[in-house]
Amino acid sequence: MDLDTVRTFVAAADARQFQEAAAELAVTQQAVSKRIAALERNLGVRLFTRTPRGAELTIDGQAFLPHARELLRVAERAVASVHTGRRPLRVDVIASRSAQSGLMRGFHRAHPEIELDVVMLFDVEAAVAAIRSGAIDASFRAVAAPGRPLPEDIESVRVLDEPLQLLTGPAHALAGARSVTIAQLVGHRIWMPGLIVPGTEWAAYYDDLVAEFGLTIEATGPNFGSDALLDTIADTPALATFMGEQTRLVWPAGHGLRRIPVTDPTPVYPHSLLWHRDNPHPALATLRAHLAATSAAPDAAGTWVPDWVI
Repeated sequence: MDLDTVRTFVAAADARQFQEAAAELAVTQQAVSKRIAALERNLGVRLFTRTPRGAELTIDGQAFLPHARELLRVAERAVASVHTGRRPLRVDVIASRSAQSGLMRGFHRAHPEIELDVVMLFDVEAAVAAIRSGAIDASFRAVAAPGRPLPEDIESVRVLDEPLQLLTGPAHALAGARSVTIAQLVGHRIWMPGLIVPGTEWAAYYDDLVAEFGLTIEATGPNFGSDALLDTIADTPALATFMGEQTRLVWPAGHGLRRIPVTDPTPVYPHSLLWHRDNPHPALATLRAHLAATSAAPDAAGTWVPDWVI
């Protein structure tokens, strides 16, 4: 159904005169008559009856009018959904409790007028494909995995180096420490179930961490989520795990879990913002400016990241 004919029908129904509808639409009265006739042929009914006072809706015209108005509203919403100045900014944050989610919450507090859609994609390949297709506007990732540089049309900037902390239960040998050096972790079992997913940037990060410092990271067992992980760490003195400093988790007070800073050097997980260089969404520029103003410089003294990190 041609939307111009529907729009013309609604204008004529509101004005009750084809001449006034023509003036409103900036077309000739003859064009209005032709559009109404075409719509009537398409529907197979008469929509107007000509009277000395103008054009009156028939019973069929009255029945069609609310649906015609809805068709125009749907069309407006469809256009708005892809209009870069009006549609929400779509950003991928990997996980709801991550530091990336915290960055977006900070942005939302600073710019509540900007409408956001927050999504969670699995790996950097999926995120880059979504950026290039226009499905999302930006993604937070650790880039780039070894041997897989970003495409030339994808831009990136480091926005956060998040220190890793050691999470232990109350009976763990290191539970009483105020901080631990990374050398002190050698020989301890660090349990991160579900971590080793080939092709992901986090698997590449922890592979390099193990190789660099001789750590023991075990990824055995199914990943039942953060609650099950915390329960196991609290109850098992032989196990600890790594957790980002800004990861937001809540556990029962009786667990007695400890978050312990790691030093000499401090492994940091590098979060970068990725976007398409031709993306015109005005809120994307606002997000980048916000992150630039609130982020510390990367590669601080005493920290470690893999050498492939951009």
